Amino acid sequence: MIPIDRSLLRHFMLFADTSAEELDDILSGASSRLLGRNEVVFKQGDSARSFYILLHGRLKVSQVTLDGQQIIVRIINPGDLFGIARALKRDSYPGTAKTVSESLIVCWPTALWDQLMEDHPVLAANAMQTVGARLQEAHSRIREMATEEVERRVAHTILRLVRQSGKRVEQGVSIDFPISRKDIAEMAGTTLHTVSRILSAWEAAELVEGGRKKLLVRKPHRLLLVADGVIEGYL
Repeated sequence: MIPIDRSLLRHFMLFADTSAEELDDILSGASSRLLGRNEVVFKQGDSARSFYILLHGRLKVSQVTLDGQQIIVRIINPGDLFGIARALKRDSYPGTAKTVSESLIVCWPTALWDQLMEDHPVLAANAMQTVGARLQEAHSRIREMATEEVERRVAHTILRLVRQSGKRVEQGVSIDFPISRKDIAEMAGTTLHTVSRILSAWEAAELVEGGRKKLLVRKPHRLLLVADGVIEGYL
């Protein structure tokens, strides 16, 4: 087990405004794990025995639908809670969490969730903000799936990655973890062929620059216009 760096935790919203004593109590039941790339933390349908926070690295959470289609429902970034089935009144995990890069996680037994929320109101409030933000994102994705053409959905998907995981570089904004066209297709609810066609057109228009599991957004402001339906015709 790797020692938990309390100074790192202080930078995360989840632990904002918690005292040193509170943080010690919260972490008293926690353990840490260092995971390599492409390691599974838990699988869809597994009994929810633990919940987690990501300290370093990236994970993706995917679901297999009733018709057998796999979709990526969320990218987990440093500071994010995940595996919080108890907060959703579930006994099992609704998706599969897998590392995208080497990752350091902190985990607690699910049995501690209710007591931690009761004993630490600030932690509970911050956790509920996290749940609320995820529900809002899920609603936005459902609306996009139901009402928007595929090009706009792909643009929204990439812009979410920019907001959550973007790193400003001289040429634009780089997505700061390995991301494939297949991943983008699963997040946008479309096919790999369609995403490849869209990204190739955007590369020709110098909106984005691709590579093997790399993505650079050269003109985020113009991509936002595509997402909003102001600019069309890249296909």
